[in-house]
Amino acid sequence: MLQPIASHPYVKIERGISSHSQDTIVHERVIDLYETKITTCHREFPIGEVYDMSFRRLGKEGGFLYLHTNQGVFPYTVKDNPVALIQAFKQLIDNINF
Repeated sequence: MLQPIASHPYVKIERGISSHSQDTIVHERVIDLYETKITTCHREFPIGEVYDMSFRRLGKEGGFLYLHTNQGVFPYTVKDNPVALIQAFKQLIDNINF
């Protein structure tokens, strides 16, 4: 099985309201960078369809990781700065375009 070049955790927050309370479920997930694709829990992006990756801090920790693709921009909530993932992606793209 292929090993990812880089990975970074993200969270999906699910909120629901019942008759007596508000429930919050936090799903821990991982985004993986491979030589030919980027995968998340429910999506797979061929590397040629991903134009950029960026991060916007929200508060002291965490924020949003954005995947800029030919299908639009996909935001992922992260607890920590995904700088290593972004650098690995940019290096991969530079090597492909070389």
